[in-house]
Amino acid sequence: MPTCYSIKDNNLILRVLLQPGASQDEIVGIYGDSLKIRIKAPATEGKANQALIKFLAKQFKVPKQKIILDKGKQSKNKRLVIKDVTEIPALFS
Repeated sequence: MPTCYSIKDNNLILRVLLQPGASQDEIVGIYGDSLKIRIKAPATEGKANQALIKFLAKQFKVPKQKIILDKGKQSKNKRLVIKDVTEIPALFS
């Protein structure tokens, strides 16, 4: 089991290493104890954070409102809470 996430009360707590300004949105893989994700959006005015939430909502098949950026709003290292997760992407299997 990857150490980049944990599950508590049907909520998935995910540690992410974000690389903004990439050529495409993609999950790179496990990097230390985080999931490395590249996002096209720049790291200005919260655009990368918004794009990350949108990207994760699509991956986990949940509404964007169920994803909370818990820590790291101005850092590349982030902790997100995804509420009521029912489907986990194959990467975590």
